[in-house]
Formats: sequence, C-alpha cells, structure tokens
Amino acid sequence: MDHDLPKLDAQGSYLAATEAETAALATALAPVLRAGDCLALHGDLGAGKTAFARALINALPRPDGRIESEEVPSPTFTLVQMYDRRAAEVWHVDLYRLERPEDAWELGLEDALAEAITLIEWPERLGGLLPGDALHVRIEQDGGARRVRFSGSGDWAARLDAVGLHAAR
Repeated sequence: MDHDLPKLDAQGSYLAATEAETAALATALAPVLRAGDCLALHGDLGAGKTAFARALINALPRPDGRIESEEVPSPTFTLVQMYDRRAAEVWHVDLYRLERPEDAWELGLEDALAEAITLIEWPERLGGLLPGDALHVRIEQDGGARRVRFSGSGDWAARLDAVGLHAAR
C-alpha cells in the first residue's frame, strides 16, 4: 500500500488535496489494468480528469519495460490520443464535443474497447454504448481539493483492493 495515497472517507471517496495525491491514486491503479479495460472518467470541466489520465498513462510501462514520463496532452481537440504501453495500447479519449453516441464508432472506439486500455473523458456522451463493466472514476472539486471515487462491477473491487485502493460500496 502506498503511504502517499490520500485518506479514504466514510463515503468511499478519496480527498486528494494536491495534484500529486491525485496522481498517486492513478499510479496505484496502473498495475491492475489490462487490455479491454475501460475507465470512465467523470467530472466537470477542470475537475482533474486529464490530470488523472496523464498520471495513469505515465505510470504504465512502455513496451521495453521503462517507466518514463512523456507529454500527455488533453485530447479535447484531437478527440483521441494513443500511447504504446506494455500491457496494451492506451487510448485517451475526450468525448466532450461528440454530438451523438454513435459518432464514437467513427473514432474506432469499438476496437479500442475490445483490445486497448481505454480512458474516456465525458463517458456520459456514449449513453448506453458505454461498457457495463467499465471502472467509473468520479472526480469532483471540493474546495481546493479533488474528491475521487472508484466504482465498477465485475472484478473491479478485488482488483482495486489488490493495489490498496477501494471501490465505493
């Protein structure tokens, strides 16, 4: 368990006082991710979705096993950014400008959901097309801090527990 993780509150949320604490949550999650995983990143503009995704992507080993930071820009305008990682290719997707859920298929999202680790900002834009087994990461501003909450079906609770994180019950 990482001692740099923010404390878990009674509601099952982590209160991350700094961006480094938000990054610690993402870094802790990285080892349990595998091909086919979908992370639905929920939160208002400026809540910290991209900061969480950036830390997570940079915590995943590259194909040669190195952990090395690289620039991870917001995909707001490109809609998709892809990163080659050992566990699987990572797709960082921002659906804010998506007009209809079906438009996501034009991005190649269907294949990514099957084969890649997919981080989706604004997942509510997918409506019923969002996989039912996605890990939901809810990030909310709470004063000067961020409140981060994990929830998901299937084996997510066990996978989170394995790295010292907890799913909201």
